[in-house]
Amino acid sequence: MGDDSEWMKLPVDQKCEHKLWKARLSGYEEALKIFQKVKDEKSPEWSKFLGLIKKFVTDSNAVVQLKGLEAALVYVENAHVAGKTTGEVVSGVVSKVFNQPKAKAKELGIEICLMYIEIEKGEAVQEELLKGLDNKNPKIIVACIETLRKALSEFGSKIILLKPIIKVLPKLFESREKAVRDEAKLIAVEIYRWIRDALRPPLQNINSVQLKELEEEWVKLPTGAPKPSRFLRSQQELEAKLEQQQSAGGDAEGGGDDGDEVPQIDAYELLEAVEILSKLPKDFYDKIEAKKWQERKEALEAVEVLVKNPKLEAGDYADLVKALKKVVGKDTNVMLVALAAKCLTGLAVGLRKKFGQYAGHVVPTILEKFKEKKPQVVQALQEAIDAIFLTTTLQNISEDILAVMDNKNPTIKQQTSLFIARSFRHCTASTLPKSLLKPFCAALLKHINDSAPEVRDAAFEALGTALKVVGEKAVNPFLADVDKLKLDKIKECSEKVELIHGKKAGLAADKKEVKPVPGRTAASGAAGDKDTKDVSAPKPGPLKKAPATKPGGPPKKGKPAAQGGTGSTGTKNKKGLETKEIVEPELSIEVCEEKASAVLPAPCIQLLDSSNWKERLACMEEFQKAVELMDRTEMPCQALVRMLAKKPGWKETNFQVMQMKLHIVALIAQKGNFSKTSAQIVLDGLVDKIGDVKCGNNAKEALTAIAEACMLPWTAEQVMSMAFSQKNPKNQSETLNWLSNAIKEFGFSGLNVKAFISNVKTALAATNPAVRTSAITLLGVMYLYVGPSLRMFFEDEKPALLSQIDAEFEKMQGQNPPAPTRGISKHSTSGTDEGEDGDEPDDGGNDVVDLLPRTEISDKITSELVSKIGDKNWKIRKEGLDEVAGIINEAKFIQPNIGELPTALKGRLNDSNKILVQQTLNILQQLAVAMGPNIKQHVKNLGIPIITVLGDSKNNVRAAALATVNAWAEQTGMKEWLEGEDLSEELKKENPFLRQELLGWLAEKLPTLRSTPTDLILCVPHLYSCLEDRNGDVRKKAQDALPFFMMHLGYEKMAKATGKLKPTSKDQVLAMLEKAKANMPAKPAAPAKATSKPVGGSAPAKFQPTSAPVEDSVSGTIEPKPDPKKAKALGVSSKAKTAQGKKVPSKTTLKDDEDKSGPIFILVPNGKEQRMRDEKSLKVLKWNFTTPRDEYIEQLKTQMSSCVAKWLQDEMFHSDFQHHNKALAVMVDHLESEKEGVIGCLDLILKWLTLRFFDTNTSVLMKALEYLKLLFTLLSEEEYHLTENEASSFIPYLILKVGEPKDVIRKDVRAILNRMCLVYPASKMFPFIMEGTKSKNSKQRAECLEELGCLVESYGMNVCQPTPGKALKEIAIHIGDRDNAVRNAALNTIVTVYNVHGDQVFKLIGTLSEKDMSMLEERIKRSAKRPSAAPIKQVEEKPQRTQSMSSNANMLRKGPAEDMSSKLNQARSMSGHPEAAQMVRREFQLDLDEIENDNGTVRCEMPELVQHKLDDIFEPVLIPEPKIRAVSPHFDDMHSNTASTINFIISQVASGDINTSIQALTQIDEVLRQEDKAEAMSGHIDQFLIATFMQLRLIYNTHMADEKLEKDEIIKLYSCIIGNMISLFQIESLAREASTGVLKDLMHGLITLMLDSRIEDLEEGQQVIRSVNLLVVKVLEKSDQTNILSALLVLLQDSLLATASSPKFSELVMKCLWRMVRLLPDTINSINLDRILLDIHIFMKVFPKEKLKQCKSEFPIRTLKTLLHTLCKLKGPKILDHLTMIDNKNESELEAHLCRMMKHSMDQTGSKSDKETEKGASRIDEKSSKAKVNDFLAEIFKKIGSKENTKEGLAELYEYKKKYSDADIEPFLKNSSQFFQSYVERGLRVIEMEREGKGRIPTSTGNTNGEEVGPSVYLERLKILRQRCGLDNTKQDDRPPLTSLLSKPAVPPVASSTDMLHSKLSQLRESREQHQHSDLDSNQTHPSGTMTTSSSSTANIDDLKKRLERIKSSRK
Repeated sequence: MGDDSEWMKLPVDQKCEHKLWKARLSGYEEALKIFQKVKDEKSPEWSKFLGLIKKFVTDSNAVVQLKGLEAALVYVENAHVAGKTTGEVVSGVVSKVFNQPKAKAKELGIEICLMYIEIEKGEAVQEELLKGLDNKNPKIIVACIETLRKALSEFGSKIILLKPIIKVLPKLFESREKAVRDEAKLIAVEIYRWIRDALRPPLQNINSVQLKELEEEWVKLPTGAPKPSRFLRSQQELEAKLEQQQSAGGDAEGGGDDGDEVPQIDAYELLEAVEILSKLPKDFYDKIEAKKWQERKEALEAVEVLVKNPKLEAGDYADLVKALKKVVGKDTNVMLVALAAKCLTGLAVGLRKKFGQYAGHVVPTILEKFKEKKPQVVQALQEAIDAIFLTTTLQNISEDILAVMDNKNPTIKQQTSLFIARSFRHCTASTLPKSLLKPFCAALLKHINDSAPEVRDAAFEALGTALKVVGEKAVNPFLADVDKLKLDKIKECSEKVELIHGKKAGLAADKKEVKPVPGRTAASGAAGDKDTKDVSAPKPGPLKKAPATKPGGPPKKGKPAAQGGTGSTGTKNKKGLETKEIVEPELSIEVCEEKASAVLPAPCIQLLDSSNWKERLACMEEFQKAVELMDRTEMPCQALVRMLAKKPGWKETNFQVMQMKLHIVALIAQKGNFSKTSAQIVLDGLVDKIGDVKCGNNAKEALTAIAEACMLPWTAEQVMSMAFSQKNPKNQSETLNWLSNAIKEFGFSGLNVKAFISNVKTALAATNPAVRTSAITLLGVMYLYVGPSLRMFFEDEKPALLSQIDAEFEKMQGQNPPAPTRGISKHSTSGTDEGEDGDEPDDGGNDVVDLLPRTEISDKITSELVSKIGDKNWKIRKEGLDEVAGIINEAKFIQPNIGELPTALKGRLNDSNKILVQQTLNILQQLAVAMGPNIKQHVKNLGIPIITVLGDSKNNVRAAALATVNAWAEQTGMKEWLEGEDLSEELKKENPFLRQELLGWLAEKLPTLRSTPTDLILCVPHLYSCLEDRNGDVRKKAQDALPFFMMHLGYEKMAKATGKLKPTSKDQVLAMLEKAKANMPAKPAAPAKATSKPVGGSAPAKFQPTSAPVEDSVSGTIEPKPDPKKAKALGVSSKAKTAQGKKVPSKTTLKDDEDKSGPIFILVPNGKEQRMRDEKSLKVLKWNFTTPRDEYIEQLKTQMSSCVAKWLQDEMFHSDFQHHNKALAVMVDHLESEKEGVIGCLDLILKWLTLRFFDTNTSVLMKALEYLKLLFTLLSEEEYHLTENEASSFIPYLILKVGEPKDVIRKDVRAILNRMCLVYPASKMFPFIMEGTKSKNSKQRAECLEELGCLVESYGMNVCQPTPGKALKEIAIHIGDRDNAVRNAALNTIVTVYNVHGDQVFKLIGTLSEKDMSMLEERIKRSAKRPSAAPIKQVEEKPQRTQSMSSNANMLRKGPAEDMSSKLNQARSMSGHPEAAQMVRREFQLDLDEIENDNGTVRCEMPELVQHKLDDIFEPVLIPEPKIRAVSPHFDDMHSNTASTINFIISQVASGDINTSIQALTQIDEVLRQEDKAEAMSGHIDQFLIATFMQLRLIYNTHMADEKLEKDEIIKLYSCIIGNMISLFQIESLAREASTGVLKDLMHGLITLMLDSRIEDLEEGQQVIRSVNLLVVKVLEKSDQTNILSALLVLLQDSLLATASSPKFSELVMKCLWRMVRLLPDTINSINLDRILLDIHIFMKVFPKEKLKQCKSEFPIRTLKTLLHTLCKLKGPKILDHLTMIDNKNESELEAHLCRMMKHSMDQTGSKSDKETEKGASRIDEKSSKAKVNDFLAEIFKKIGSKENTKEGLAELYEYKKKYSDADIEPFLKNSSQFFQSYVERGLRVIEMEREGKGRIPTSTGNTNGEEVGPSVYLERLKILRQRCGLDNTKQDDRPPLTSLLSKPAVPPVASSTDMLHSKLSQLRESREQHQHSDLDSNQTHPSGTMTTSSSSTANIDDLKKRLERIKSSRK
């Protein structure tokens, strides 16, 4: 008892599992009670027992098991989770319940199985029961059969699949157990009840006794169609409805359900296919050609026996069909013809759809054979052609039938018409579209007038059948001309017709019909896809509602009525149409006058032909009023227009009257019932006036009104023929223009393209260019509607014309035709615009292809050619193919009949010679284009073999095959390809190439289709095997295609198809299906006219009529299938947005679409900071993984939900890569507009992008990298600085991608890394990249090493983290790498370091293996670079990246990142002096770019960039606290910003845009006017002046000559420039910074301006010139006097040399010099006389006295003399000591001249004052004591020469020089070596620096103001260095001192800014040389002065040179 108490305490579920039977029994009882109590089917209680139910039914104790079965039954009935247990429970029932002796157990077991079926698990149950049939225990077999029988009886054949049961029936009948056989008999009877005779063929081979018994049972069965008595849960409502019906005692709606219960099993499906080709007699093909008819008969009889098999296996029957066709067509023995026809019938019936590919060949032959009269032959042929028809579609064989219709033989005509009638019976409204009906009706209408009565009757029958199938509305337009008698006959025939589908006409027209699957009986013929059947019953409902859903207004004549089903609307329209089309009889002029006088006032008619135009005008006004007031019904249109045409009619000479007249015509056409007769009267006159300048518009208006009344197609045709029958080109061109416009307004529907084209061709050939242009414009408009096929008509035009046409077409490409705005309401139901499926385009766009004149080439495809193509010799085969290509090329467009060519070409597709295969593919491509849509009929026999070629191993062959398949599919649409088993057979082949290409192709095509044939399901099993293919590519393609298969077949069918897979495979595939279900796109919607078109808009050429029933089990409306060609143009999206009757996926509802307009990133305050805190405190996962796990993705999703738009997030986390691409595209679009949002979510965006790096799809990766490039550019512009968190969660993953195999990706990643350095310090990037070098991927290692090299090269050794030593050791390890690329990269990186640091590298890298070291040394040697002083950007890293440096942003925004570095910094980092930075000028860097790119366009939006930056300049210059890392101590951060801002503003001064320049000048002026701020300009003066004189030159050369420019603007600019200059030259400290060269150019500019006569003519010109005068005076007074004097001398020299220069110019320069001479007494002490005398020396050298005397004016010589005289007077004899800079004094007369002057002045000294006497005396004293001095100096030089006393000697010399500043030590140095001289000079400089403690170097002797006399000193240094290096110095000596380079060209050219730039270049070169050697001498520091050191690499110099050359050439 104790035991009991234990288990009794347990919970129920544990009791059920207890080992004690009692416990289990108790558990089951309690469970049963619980199950009965729980009412909620979703209660959690159910889930507790989920795993136990199998134990309930398989309990080992029989008593307990019974209770368990009861509980299980209740569970299955009520639990929503029960379905999950189906497989295990039913298999338990089969194995453990059905073998129980207790009947109760078996009953419960059966009930459980049936309950599972009720809860929609029928398939799984059936599968288990069928497995049970293989059990050895007969009891189990019997129970399984019984269960199946009951299930079938209760649920019906829709739920229980009969095919698998019927397959096992014969085996059950053979069982040894009687019980099994009896049960088999019972189930056979039950099956027969459901499918009737379809069961006979599969059971034909069972025991005859059994069969007889069955027959007896079958006869007893009631004949009524069976109905299910039990329904699935989803059908329970239907059950309730049925009960109501029965209780009402009637079967009112029985008819409706009948359709549902049409037997679904087709006997054909139940049969095993028989392979007959191998069983053909071996000599069959010989016998069939035998001469004796008996032998031929034997051969045919053998085939007849074989084809009696009801189902034949697919194979290549081409040869057999060809042989039979030959017998039918050519054999003289009619008995054999009949026999061959029977064989063809057998083949067609046995192969069904698979025979379709041969149908096209056989049909014409059979039809032509109907000329035979013998009934048995005719009957055999009829049977054959009927059977063949069922294997193909009417569309495919229509061409052949129509061709035979014109045969003269009446029997052929009769039989063809009868065949058409029989064919029509199989059609439905949707399979017999207007496009097909039209040609058939046309042909049959000829036959109803035939002389032979039998032909007439047959035609009546065919037309009657058509009428019955599609309804009157569709056929009537074609019967418009048929008289009433015949029409009645057709209707009579129509009533007699019995359609195959047994529906009444009305419904047949609308019901969506399933393609008939032909069978031997009519009943079995309709078997098809069950799903379609489900839907078919309620079809008519939605259809009838359709019109209401369209905003078509009243349905009177609009398109919606045509769209909607049948009924009165159709007939109403018809009547309306007929009245509209009535052509009025032509009335005589008398009648017209009578009618007109009834409605018009009498005077009006009398004055019509008055000779006074005013009277005629008054008459017209009356006429118009009368017309306006008339009622439509009363208006006699013809009479009125006849009155208007009456004399003078259209010859009216007064344009006002004419305009009025034309206006009245338009009014009559609009307001009255205007007929074509009336139109004929006026059209000629209108066309005549259309070209009239004054009346043309009125004529066009009238034409448009007539087109609206009489329809555009007719009007256009009339107008065109009239226009081109006359000669007036103006009329012709205007007619064409009117037509272009009319087509846009009316749409293209119904136009006769052929007639137009001939007229357009005439117009194109016209001599008048206006006509040609109008014709081309019209073609452009037609192109919108017709598409590219239009061009085909004009291939033969002249190339020039063709190119114009192409250009016009190109303009139109991508545009959609406008929706028609006219002509809709009245005539949309006309014959041209009819059709159920929106097939308006039949007469428009698509039909243009049918208009092409097609050539018949079948006669050229001779048997010789075919045998050539099949020859053994490949060369002959090639010849044959060449011939075919030639034939097609020549014909251009061909008819579909191509004889034996398909068979011949098919053979070549598997040719061993791949070149021939490719050639064949090219021919097939040509063929597709040439044959157009008619190529459809060759899809099966030629198209499918092309698909086989996709399996070729050669890539190029596969590509060619794919192109060919696409070319074909473009012409045929996809339906033909997907029908039948051919495609699935191809997919079945285990060829990886074939599979991946075919699946790829299907994945591309399926999304564009709106419906597919049901045969697509046949591909699914093979698709599943592809999902598990060994080849990765096949698997991938299969996965890609999966969602698109599902889109058409639905998830249920796809899941159902997994049933046959192995369990492991099944699970995998189901998982993939689930995934695909999430990605499944919606079907492309029918373009919702309701939302996009105006009233029934009939924009044509959008949809092809569906030539087969639209099989779409989801949609309730009949939807046209889009033409695949147009689908893309339509932009059919993969998401259905507004499909009627469709479930629209929630994601794309309209509401969501509207939401997409908002921002995509939502700013959450402190959101990013909070996320970082969470990550730090480990509240969330740290972003660190090798591959992203789900939890990371979920976490990111959660974080994004608050700050990313929901719809974007859905795209970002979608499982389909295409959605990721969409998301990235959106992010790119919003990047600029949502900067703050992007920065706020940057961490999340970067994390999401890292996830994309793990995707395998390249397109996503490329797009992501593209986005990153844009993102980092934006961040650098915004001066954003990446946080540590952002960097660490992104950079490592980016670096993974640097190892990608694709070059383009690696390149992108490197570019991104490069850009990242602008937002994240390179030194911090370094460790990440270093980590990347440890990867296993060699490409990644190599790329990372290269990147490290770039970082070191760009930023110097400071980036190497943690220390250069450690970093380099790690890099050096890779020198020994296995991979060559890695070794090279490592070596290159170390060589880069060597170039920066020299031999120190070897210390840093430590010990290397001998091999590695030798490689490194070899590489270093090869690189042969001398280590440069310092890397270019070493110290520059920080300012590029800091967040706060606002003005730096100007630099960043200025151009690409690489150029952004401030070149100022380069100079600074080299010189090593912070002070130097202030003095450095940046004339050349920005301005070169400026000059080079200055095409007068504005390159920067000045105010936004700079306005607010100026304040930085004025803040005290403090070094801010570093935000990233410490920066080198000698780097002045703040200054760089100011400098770069000023540089930028200055660069704008020279802008080609006046406003930009004025704004820049205004800002500079603002700075200059405030004393405290003006200092900021220091160091920029030269740069500013260069920009200014460039602007002056630009105004002079460009702006002044530009007539469009307002001269006020120029005056404004001049006044800004002059104002600025005056401000500048008032500040002496700044004015003195201007260098000689710059001053020279400035003066040149100002003097030129003063002489510009164009200025004088302007209003304020005089004021400008006065201001310039004032400015020149300021410049002369305030500039550095040496520089300005020097500049004027050089300017004078150049102006005298230049022949073009005006004498006035020289005169003004000399006046300036005279002013300078006047200033000399005050300024002499501040002037560097040595330089001035050097300039005078050069001047006198160029202009010796004689040459000067030859000048026209004597002023130059006088000016020079005056200058020298003044200098002599002021300096006295000391002047001779200032000739030190002149190398060879004898080159000019300067010295002699000075001596003469001195002598002259000495003679006059007597009368001087005491002071001057003293001066003179001191000079004489000096001379007398010269000897002493010499001795003293000799002593000093001796000391310097000795090693011990050298320093002492130098010190003494320094003291001496300081004391006697004018002492001349030159004679002592002259005799010593060059080295000694330099040594002395250098020593003196060092002492000076030590004594005075200055960081600056004194300039050479006599220099007082730090001006750049220094170069001679630097030259000395250079000589020393050259000597040290063993270089020759002699050349150096010949060179003039550096200073002279500024002003002494070898052949002095005209001064210009480019000369100035050249001079700067030489300075740059000097400075570069000096810096390169700076480290070699530790005692030396760098001169700073005002020397510009702005570049440090040869590359820069060369670059500058090149750019200068470009500038020069562009300036010329």
